[in-house]
Amino acid sequence: MKDLLNQIKRLRVLVIGDVMLDRYVIGGVHRISPEAPVPVLTVEDEKIVAGGAANVALNAASLGANVEVCGWFGDDSQGEQLRALLQDQGISVDQSFLFSGAPTISKTRVTSSNQQICRVDRESDSNAYAPNLSLLQESLISKINLSDVVIVSDYGKGFVSNELFRVIRKHANFVSVDPKPSRLLQYENPDLLTPNQMEALELAGKSRLMNEEFPQEEVVQEIFRKFSPKKLAITLGADGMLLAEDKEIKKTIPTAAREVFDVSGAGDTVIAVLSMALVANGSFEQSAQLANFAAGIVVGKVGTASVTTEEILSLL
Repeated sequence: MKDLLNQIKRLRVLVIGDVMLDRYVIGGVHRISPEAPVPVLTVEDEKIVAGGAANVALNAASLGANVEVCGWFGDDSQGEQLRALLQDQGISVDQSFLFSGAPTISKTRVTSSNQQICRVDRESDSNAYAPNLSLLQESLISKINLSDVVIVSDYGKGFVSNELFRVIRKHANFVSVDPKPSRLLQYENPDLLTPNQMEALELAGKSRLMNEEFPQEEVVQEIFRKFSPKKLAITLGADGMLLAEDKEIKKTIPTAAREVFDVSGAGDTVIAVLSMALVANGSFEQSAQLANFAAGIVVGKVGTASVTTEEILSLL
């Protein structure tokens, strides 16, 4: 594992997708408002972190890779804050991806005692976040050609399209996708597909009742039929991670989480670490184990977070 982590540090990673700014308002609740039956939060702390594709980029950079991110950075204060967060960690953000016309997507989570009270989203309709590929394609292809791995992080906000994915697939050495099934995009022939359990069901066009067992064989077969990924890793929450290749389930790896405070962003960690480990010549199982360790660390933190090489090595 140590050798694999060292190899990751040599990689050039391009993350493309829906970038977001996550804001956390943290405090205590000791009374109910006299104006309406809602809790009154006394603010004790506030913090901002990178979310969505930006968090994928942070996870890649925190393991030492050379990272660039392409997404919709609005020409606003939220976009400025998000770019600053990324650039502080050595992540490149091209000015070509600074846009006007729609705000930087931001989510504000109000929490007390590690419980989320409410979430406030600031964003436009998904059509507003579709980039003009005719203007960006040449620059984008150049970035893709210079990268060892391209990670597509689709949060369903509009930046990722079939047209964009075709450009990526045509020019990239290795493409991994964290999909958003509701977009109904054709993520054809990715090297790696990393849905969670619910997303896998949606990709396969399946549904199940609350107490029904996850129909893993049917889901895996249907995903391979529709999208033809080289490798498929389905995150199963407390049940770990299912690995499939060549249209067959190879193994299910148990979770490495010791305690869980916040699962937001765990999928970002999985796709970043798993993609890089595979490109660094790790086996599928070894790479998945590494991603599993990393995700187990992240869910023990509050809010979207990244993991460092030192934190992973401490578990080995």
